[in-house]
Amino acid sequence: MRTTMIVPALVAGLLASGCANVNPYYDDAKPHHRRDGFVNNYPSNPAYRRPQAGFVEGWAARIRNWTSDGSERLPLAPIPTVAPDLDFIHANAAEPALTWIGHASFLFQTGNGLNILTDPVFEERASPLSFAGPKRHQPPGLALSQLPRIDAILISHSHYDHLSQASLRALYRQKGGAPLLVAPLGVDVWLEQNVTDGDRSRIVRLDWWDKTSLRGHEIQLLPVMHWSARTPWDRNATLWGAYAVTRPGFSFFFSGDLGYSRDIQDIAARFEGFDLAAIGIGAYQPVWYRNSHVSPGEAVRIHRELRVRRSVGMHWGTFPMGQERLDQAPRDLADARREQGVADDAFFVMKIGETYRPQR
Repeated sequence: MRTTMIVPALVAGLLASGCANVNPYYDDAKPHHRRDGFVNNYPSNPAYRRPQAGFVEGWAARIRNWTSDGSERLPLAPIPTVAPDLDFIHANAAEPALTWIGHASFLFQTGNGLNILTDPVFEERASPLSFAGPKRHQPPGLALSQLPRIDAILISHSHYDHLSQASLRALYRQKGGAPLLVAPLGVDVWLEQNVTDGDRSRIVRLDWWDKTSLRGHEIQLLPVMHWSARTPWDRNATLWGAYAVTRPGFSFFFSGDLGYSRDIQDIAARFEGFDLAAIGIGAYQPVWYRNSHVSPGEAVRIHRELRVRRSVGMHWGTFPMGQERLDQAPRDLADARREQGVADDAFFVMKIGETYRPQR
């Protein structure tokens, strides 16, 4: 579709959703709170800072990216996929297991009877428009109809490749009752308005370091370096974060989106390591993306500093969010493991649709 057709539709949609930002959870005792939203704990890396661009230039660049054919980002080989093991997934209630749906969407089965989804996005595009924006490279590894009943959904932040209205509305209306929706401050308001039709009974909002409990599991929102937005007018109006899910005998870390920062040392100081982690390894080119995402080398550093037994690389191979090829991240991850002395089976990538069982 021609750019001249996309621009008016994009502007109209964004104007319709734009509004003045007021942080309903503002607390002047918390340094990361602002009256109009939130900020990171630590300054961004000056080596990664993007040259300043104005409103028009910034959105023009996005539109050029969205309307390109994407050939420069195509994978050199097919992205590995596998048919999901539905028999195991639907029968499993006693074994920790992680199934990659694609991008940052996982089914995490805790091994204690709980089914958790992370950042579920099942749509064709990660975009406010149905006909433009980052397009899914292959179908989800699990379809919505193939999921077991979901007990909880963890939402890391408001970007379109992590927060999908259509997916969440479908999941909220699943057979057997709505899942618990766990979200950072401000995203809960969006959920109330766009997913639950005003019902807050199944929404849990968390600030950094806040916890909630669910059937013997502790879910905690953790501070990381990133940002949020759904429109050009709501940047950082809602909070973002990573998650820790812990129970006696097992712990899981989900990075969401993050740039490398001292937050990692802060998290490491509060935990005695993790049994399993899903850490983003994609969308790290051009270099200024790396105040919002991590390179595979930085992801391996996070794996080491958080003392993770087994890590899975995510945020690659599904939506073309960075300028690198869709399959570049696993190759760079292999180099980073060698450089940092990490075993191949300690930090690896999965096939889309694959289930990893860490205690086998």
